[in-house]
Amino acid sequence: MQLHDFPVPDTAAARAAATLADAYQSPALTAHAVRSWYWAEGFAAVDGITAVDHELLYVAALLHDIGTVPEFDNIRSSYEHAGGHVAIALTTGAGWSGARRQRVLDVIVRHNWPSVDVSLDVEGHLLERATGLDISGVDADGLPVDYLREVVRAFPRGSIAAEFGAGVVDQADRKPDTAARRIVDAGVVEKLRHNPLERLG
Repeated sequence: MQLHDFPVPDTAAARAAATLADAYQSPALTAHAVRSWYWAEGFAAVDGITAVDHELLYVAALLHDIGTVPEFDNIRSSYEHAGGHVAIALTTGAGWSGARRQRVLDVIVRHNWPSVDVSLDVEGHLLERATGLDISGVDADGLPVDYLREVVRAFPRGSIAAEFGAGVVDQADRKPDTAARRIVDAGVVEKLRHNPLERLG
């Protein structure tokens, strides 16, 4: 398994998502988003999951944390809902159907669920597992170590531990009824620091 096994979708929505991520997210946050997409695709390959909407998964991965940046932070809604609505706006411009736009929102929201059953939502399941790996180190042995190392070297972790840790704590403090509070209470800041991926760079 290698990076070139998973070509980035060459579509208007995918290109727009990458442009938006680069314009508004820090380099560390966008690298986290890209790594999450590669982890998601890797898990699909390892598990033999073939019914994947790769374009939708890519857009959701690139924008799943964009609700944490000041320009898109919502005063009341969770950052995953805020990011999901950014993705709806973007994919509306790309001509996606209403049902598919709802799907990208669902996938982004569900990435913060404790788990997502693959029978309920393939892309949501993959993104939840992928972000769990990149943030908390969950299931780090579920992908080949050479692949983990290749992705981390291509898209370095940089300051993601400090940056995302501070961001999710801020979200939890301001929005205590959202998933951010649960994630912080579950020890995400320590998990970020001790993520085994930090040793692969």
